[in-house]
Amino acid sequence: MVDVQGTVTDGFEPVRDAFAENFARRGERGAAVTVYRDGRKVADLWGGTKDADAAPDDTGAAPWVPGTAQIVRSATKGVAAAVLLLLHQRGQVDLDAPVGTYWPEFKANGKERVLVRHLLSHRAGLPVLDAPLTPAEAVDGVSGPRAVAAQAPAWEPGTAHGYHAQTYSWLLGELVHRITGRTIGTWVAGEIARPLAADLWIGLLEAERDRAGRVASVEPPAAPATPGLRVRPKKSVSAAYDDPDSLTRRAFAAITPLADENDPAYRAAELPASAGIATADGLARFYASLIGDVEGGRRLFAPATLTLARTEESVGPDRVLVVNTRFGLGYMLHGAASPLLAPGSFGHPGRGGSLAFADPESGIAFGYVTNGLQKNVTADPRAQALVRAVGKALAG
Repeated sequence: MVDVQGTVTDGFEPVRDAFAENFARRGERGAAVTVYRDGRKVADLWGGTKDADAAPDDTGAAPWVPGTAQIVRSATKGVAAAVLLLLHQRGQVDLDAPVGTYWPEFKANGKERVLVRHLLSHRAGLPVLDAPLTPAEAVDGVSGPRAVAAQAPAWEPGTAHGYHAQTYSWLLGELVHRITGRTIGTWVAGEIARPLAADLWIGLLEAERDRAGRVASVEPPAAPATPGLRVRPKKSVSAAYDDPDSLTRRAFAAITPLADENDPAYRAAELPASAGIATADGLARFYASLIGDVEGGRRLFAPATLTLARTEESVGPDRVLVVNTRFGLGYMLHGAASPLLAPGSFGHPGRGGSLAFADPESGIAFGYVTNGLQKNVTADPRAQALVRAVGKALAG
């Protein structure tokens, strides 16, 4: 049995129970979960090992401790989206302006009418690259922006949506650089992370390198057989991931071969789609600041900006994920493909496990990070068990 560490306030004991059960039944290696309510921390738990290549009960392995951070993959997108929304809030970017207004080279190959809001809502038609980037090119700060600027859209921008799994990095990162003169990681550090005292980075600093544990792909335990329950994905989804010519496969293969996510050079790169590093508290604290004041920090989103973040921009069949998805401006919204706490919740999962979101109506902000990356994109069973536990706590 894994010794779960940390605290919960009265009434939030179901979160501790679900977290412990993740280790006992759902294949957890090392993880943490933090929950804020109305800007105050109500659950802060951690357990297992810092590195996923060690068993969670290995007494000789480095343990997960307060402040242990992990790569959170696409949960980074929610942090990146906040940068553009805050720039809009400050009057520095028009969400309805063509991207080419700020980035003239982007207009090539029929992209003159791609709007800033299209980038945020996955409607730009740019989820794939005709010539995928190598891991070295992906992190050099030049090849990615140049590739998406030259790329022709896969569909008429603004007419449909499809998850920009990897290209989101260079689209948002370069746009922020053109508008502010700063890299997106530098902007996040100075305008979000430091003022909030939040442990999150787009581009992990060398001084913080030892805090980040190793991640690894892990197989979840076999689910018990339940009559009438379909546990396999739909054939259409499986076929899309298996087909090398599909938008699905090509979107996730925009970096080929797969980068080593434990490589310090990769972790130091500023890839706001997939390579952010964070603690569970850092993510939860960030989302708490989007919806209100947070202890020791300040509110980031004005009410109008919060409305923009969670107003539905894209809904229905996703041309990349091949399921129905819902997006606001940069955030996944509650739905069957990505269940959050309640209909008004907004946030972002990370492929393989991590999840962070806020729910303004209940005042909840949630952050979950793990080092054992399982085979899922938007609805990890460990994260979902914790979300259900938060709901149970709120229901009393």
